[in-house]
Amino acid sequence: MPDETRSDRGWMRHAIGLARLCPPSETAFSVGAVIVGADGVEIEHGWSRETDAKVHAEESALNKLDPADPRLRHATLYSTLEPCSHRASKDRLPCAERILAAGIRRVVIAWREPATFVDNVVGVERLSAHGVEVVELADLADEAMSMNRHLRL
Repeated sequence: MPDETRSDRGWMRHAIGLARLCPPSETAFSVGAVIVGADGVEIEHGWSRETDAKVHAEESALNKLDPADPRLRHATLYSTLEPCSHRASKDRLPCAERILAAGIRRVVIAWREPATFVDNVVGVERLSAHGVEVVELADLADEAMSMNRHLRL
């Protein structure tokens, strides 16, 4: 297994652990996110509902950083779920847009968002269209979904 794949899997398992910290919800997924610098060191992390009932994992992690942090341009963001392309809570910027604004050039996910709460999620396509490398670790999808089974995926 290439070192990058091994490293990606380790960081995704960390994100899955963070998703397990989410307060349960009947109306939102439990998601974990980790931002890792080019040096392989964690910059920040977050999880759904960490700071308020509407905060998404990627949003939570990015909110803890200065938007101009130069490390973000060379960072990888690990999210257990595809970053949202639009939100049910219309008063918040979608996570795909936040990632683009931060200048993050690489995103690793475990599973794509189903149409459980919002239709036509195109976070992967949106990021890819703007030159972001998106890697999907589909073999970790079941583990990343496990804390969301009550939502009948």
